[in-house]
Amino acid sequence: MKDATVHIGVLYLEIFIPLSGSLKSKRSVLKSLKDRVRSRFNVSVAEVGAHDKWQRSVLAFGAVSSDKTHLDRALQGVLSFVQENHEVELISHSLEIL
Repeated sequence: MKDATVHIGVLYLEIFIPLSGSLKSKRSVLKSLKDRVRSRFNVSVAEVGAHDKWQRSVLAFGAVSSDKTHLDRALQGVLSFVQENHEVELISHSLEIL
């Protein structure tokens, strides 16, 4: 097992949800977005910040692979997918591959 190489990729996204008028509507938008990203890119996702803000959220997307290129391509795909989503606006992002 010592020869195994493992890379971990994490993409943080701070997003604005302009049409959200309550925490309930925010949860609905985020659930839909997270479900679509999970099924399309096979990554893990969690809301990690701005839990009490009804128009903002910080999401973390994570993946593990032996191939850094695969991780980068998958997480860049998530970033592009979220940028193309008309229900949310990207405020900032950060991508780390360890």
